[in-house]
Amino acid sequence: MQVDAIFGLRGIAIGWHGRAILKGVAAAVLAFASLGTVSALWDNPLFTRMTPVGAWELPALVVLSVLSGLYIAVRRPVCSVRRAGIGGVAGFIGIACPTCNKILMILFGGEFLMMWFDPIRPFISALGIALLAVASWHEIRARRVDAANQTQLEYPK
Repeated sequence: MQVDAIFGLRGIAIGWHGRAILKGVAAAVLAFASLGTVSALWDNPLFTRMTPVGAWELPALVVLSVLSGLYIAVRRPVCSVRRAGIGGVAGFIGIACPTCNKILMILFGGEFLMMWFDPIRPFISALGIALLAVASWHEIRARRVDAANQTQLEYPK
C-alpha cells in the first residue's frame, strides 16, 4: 500500500508502507505523551513543574512529536541517528522545566538557569526541532535516491 500522496509527495517514490506509517504515528503519540508528561506541560501525579509553562512550549512539543514520528516512519537501517538524537534531546531540554532538571541544577545552579538558560530555551527547542527536521528530510531524500536507483536497476535503459 503506497501512501506517498498523503504527505504531498505525489510522484516521489519513497516507498512508505502502511506499517511504517503506523509505526510513525505510534512514535509521535508516544513522544507527545512521554515528553509532555516528563516535562510537566500538564498536571500529572508523576512530575511537578516549578516554572510556568510558556505559550510556545505546547506547540513546540507538538512539532517535536510529529517530526519524531515522521523520522521513525522514514528511517532506514543506515540512517542519521546522531542528528535525530541530538535534535530530540535539544528539543526536550528546550521544553522541559529548567529548575526541575536535576542534572542542570547540579551543574549550573538555579540562579544561572533562571537568569541565563531560561531565556534561551525557545532557541534550544527550535534548534532541536530544526535538527530533527533536517534528519527527517535527509531520510526522505535518501529514500528517493534509493527508490530511483532501484527503478534503474529493474528497468535498465
